[in-house]
Amino acid sequence: MLDIKALKIALEQLGQEKKISYEKIVDAVEKSLAAAYQKEYGKRGQIVRCQINFDTGETNFEQVKIVVDETTVRMPVEGEEETFTPTNANEEDLLPRFNEERHILLNDAKLLKKNSILGEEIIFPLDNQDDFGRIAAQTAKQVIVQKIREAERESIVSEFASREGTIVSGIVQRIERGTVFIDLGRTTAILPFEEQIQSERLRPSERIRTYLFSIEEGIRGLSIRLSRTHPKFLIELFKNESSEIAQGIVEIVAVAREPGSRSKIAVKSNDEKIDPIGACVGQRGVRVSAITQELSGEKIDVIEWSEDIKKFIATALSPAKVISIEINEAEKKAIVTVAPEEQSLAIGKGGQNVRLAAKLTSWKIDIISGGEMIAEASEDGKLTDAGVLNDETIDEEVGEIIEAMNIVENDSIKNAEIENEVKSEEASPVSSEESK
Repeated sequence: MLDIKALKIALEQLGQEKKISYEKIVDAVEKSLAAAYQKEYGKRGQIVRCQINFDTGETNFEQVKIVVDETTVRMPVEGEEETFTPTNANEEDLLPRFNEERHILLNDAKLLKKNSILGEEIIFPLDNQDDFGRIAAQTAKQVIVQKIREAERESIVSEFASREGTIVSGIVQRIERGTVFIDLGRTTAILPFEEQIQSERLRPSERIRTYLFSIEEGIRGLSIRLSRTHPKFLIELFKNESSEIAQGIVEIVAVAREPGSRSKIAVKSNDEKIDPIGACVGQRGVRVSAITQELSGEKIDVIEWSEDIKKFIATALSPAKVISIEINEAEKKAIVTVAPEEQSLAIGKGGQNVRLAAKLTSWKIDIISGGEMIAEASEDGKLTDAGVLNDETIDEEVGEIIEAMNIVENDSIKNAEIENEVKSEEASPVSSEESK
């Protein structure tokens, strides 16, 4: 006999541990007992159900038959096997075979219940049994384990689906072939190699924060994918650090990011009294410093968004100072002129500054200095091959300019010295003896 009271307590504890609703666990137990009963005492094709009354301790079993007629089932033909397997496409359209263990004809059903209709279920009580064989008990165990796993997976999906698009904290469990497995408590998530900041080295047992961007259910089970390179990870970090951003007073309009190296964010304020840049940077830079530390030293430029595209592009290219900007609306292209001494700042190391500015503004940007194009970046943040001037070229040109300036300066000094010598000779008195 089942100890219903002890079973109820055990099921409640199991529900709390697995965070599964009590009703789903009870349903799993009832289905497992019904499967054991059908295996031990039932007949082929029977539909057996079980109901447990935890108040009285009674376990009731019942057989279910579905009301059918000649339009919904095929009546058996003499000599036909009980199990029918279609052999061609035409036979797939045939109706299911009538089985007296799971079907009841409409006329017979009306003898038991006058208002019976097609598809209705007719319940027949079965003798209660609590003595199941080894195979039946094993079947019950398999059913309950499977049902609890399904309920637990549904619970996990429901919990993490509500957290998709947010930051989650977990502990690095292990690292296999570049993929990091992170323990989130109830389940394990993966941080793919391409979603990791390449400059940082994660270690087992280390606690990290990541951005949950994908939840998928596949053949191999539940797959939760995390990221530390996603642009929205940066936005969520600012939401955690800045109450103005979390409340929507300050809005992050655009993000351009090269993970682990440098990022640019464009912000605007929905309240004239609130400074958007100050809300992001914080007092003495404490807010942005905390985010930089979280992202392994990634530098973050916070700029103010503007509806005036010229002003926005000029600000996006900071710290470089812009002389002029020409806009081509049709091609969505901006031609920016900078002074020779601002070339390095405008382009940045490896073209990083102009790449991020183009990606942030979603405009093509051409950098011109001295009447010559020195860099060209597309709206997706990539440098084109045409007219790209790298850092070495810039340094070489600047060196030549400095060298030329030194040559001119030295020549000027020499000329000045010669002129002084000539003047001093002309001014000095010459004796008659020396002249002779």
